[in-house]
Amino acid sequence: MRQMKSWILATILSISGVSTMLVSCKNAYTEKVTPTKVENKELIRTSQSWDGVELPDYLQGRPELVAVKYVFPVGQKLGWHHHPVMNYGILVQGELTIIGQDGKEKVVHEGEAVVEMVNTIHHGENRSTKPVILYMFYLSQKDLPLAVQHPEIPLD
Repeated sequence: MRQMKSWILATILSISGVSTMLVSCKNAYTEKVTPTKVENKELIRTSQSWDGVELPDYLQGRPELVAVKYVFPVGQKLGWHHHPVMNYGILVQGELTIIGQDGKEKVVHEGEAVVEMVNTIHHGENRSTKPVILYMFYLSQKDLPLAVQHPEIPLD
């Protein structure tokens, strides 16, 4: 009889422990699976470059998409150049000043998106106090250059 009571008590405790463990596991599972929302924020939607000029029509033929990360040290100036293809970017650090050959300027701040000029000569400068990090996305075609340099135009 004593053995039977011990066995019954052990069985009850085991079942109780398993029940507690299952409830704990269930609670842990439901707490970790709580869905979170994906946030999104449209940074730019435009059919114009930063200087207000309409972008050209898409190129004919197979597209080639190119993504490039640029890092501009403090004080760095890019030479004069133009882009034969559409491109846009997101500045993730610093400030970048873009200067058109006509003297028009655009300062792109951290977190901002910018649509570059197409077939218009310009250059960029890092006038800020920290390196500029810029991600650019080009809508190109195979064998087209992303930029054409103009070394014949001196930087001031």
